[in-house]
Amino acid sequence: MIHQSSDLPGVPASAVIWGRVCGSDGARVRVSGLAQLARIGDQLRIQLDGDREAMAEIVALDRAIAVGMLMGPANGLAAGQRACLEPMADPVPSAAWLGHVVDAFGRARSAEGTAAPATWPTGAPRGSTLRVAPPPGDLRRPLTAAMSTGVAALDTVLPLCRGQRIGIFAGSGVGKSMLLDAIARGADADVIVVGLIGERGREVAGFARGLLDGPNGDRTVIVAATSDQPALLKRRAALLAMACAEHFRDQGKHVLLLFDSVTRFAEAHREIALAAGEMASLRAFPPSTTAAVAQLCERAGPGIVGDQGGDVTAVFTVLVAGSDMEEPVADMLRGVLDGHVILDRAIAERGRFPAIDVRRSVSRSAPGAWNDAEGALCRRARSIIATYEDAAPLIRSGLYSPGSDAALDEAVRLYPEVDAFLGTTSLARPRAEAFRELAAILGGDPAR
Repeated sequence: MIHQSSDLPGVPASAVIWGRVCGSDGARVRVSGLAQLARIGDQLRIQLDGDREAMAEIVALDRAIAVGMLMGPANGLAAGQRACLEPMADPVPSAAWLGHVVDAFGRARSAEGTAAPATWPTGAPRGSTLRVAPPPGDLRRPLTAAMSTGVAALDTVLPLCRGQRIGIFAGSGVGKSMLLDAIARGADADVIVVGLIGERGREVAGFARGLLDGPNGDRTVIVAATSDQPALLKRRAALLAMACAEHFRDQGKHVLLLFDSVTRFAEAHREIALAAGEMASLRAFPPSTTAAVAQLCERAGPGIVGDQGGDVTAVFTVLVAGSDMEEPVADMLRGVLDGHVILDRAIAERGRFPAIDVRRSVSRSAPGAWNDAEGALCRRARSIIATYEDAAPLIRSGLYSPGSDAALDEAVRLYPEVDAFLGTTSLARPRAEAFRELAAILGGDPAR
């Protein structure tokens, strides 16, 4: 088989550039004979016994050795096998992907397991379409009007504006996927891109059935790398999801990016960085993790002032082990994003979904998203929640005496309705209607 190498300087297009496997630890492969031509990000096609092949991506170089991470099992790998060099060729997002689930290489699968049409764009010039710089921060448009999501809490006390980036922080089994699904179904966006990174295969299938078969299916792309796949494929899928959102943004569309999860992306980066020789710190995360996470998130957001491009509104999930908000990935994300929504296990256990802890959650766009009346309603709702929850131990123990504190009396009376309202979702309810419902509970005026 001839491997095209036209992007290698001074190498004929028909040449086959190959080296020899000189060692492997099962996850990495060391290849000699390529170091003068190989570049970080290039791929290796290793010829195993018979017609079998293994793929790897180069993650480290020295003068004599190229180190690659395998994209699959190492079974059959042996010293002396030929490893052909293939220049980096990233998939190019396409409108043909709408309505499909694609893998880390931009390949779709039908229900019968057949590959996507070969006419879809799959090649790119040497370089990377997945790793591009974000728009300059000083040239970006400000956040615009708040979006309707159909989720009561996000439509009122925690507004999500077009071009905003927020994080959903939660432990396992607290309802992240349910909340993402509700946002995907209720948000008013032109294109929806869902990145499922390191998730269970059942969850990928659930999203595909729920979204692609629904009314928004023809404007939705799902990019997936399941939990069993190697770290390289998880990272590629994460970058491809972001590149896909940027592709539609550059066409002037408003893109909603739902990214689940940044934690799995950071873990994949950690595995790759450690394999490349970086030292671990930050509870086993290498120092480059902070930059990798920030570079990924900064690519989302509003477009550039004066151009014809659209915006990428992004919702990133963060898997918080043991509900520890100080763990490294959660700590990184809080400083990068424009807001954080915290899901609380105790709220989920009492049956309220989405289990958003309003007191601990913040939307940095809130002041500009509310008018005066809306802001007053939301501040009052927050005050009622805080007053009641601070006094909850006294109320449950029977030490609360009605009439002793007017603010607490009001909180005891209104809290159940406010709490129930914050747990509602409705695809047909616009944001203005959510404020009217909140005003009916609190007795305020939501008018602009």
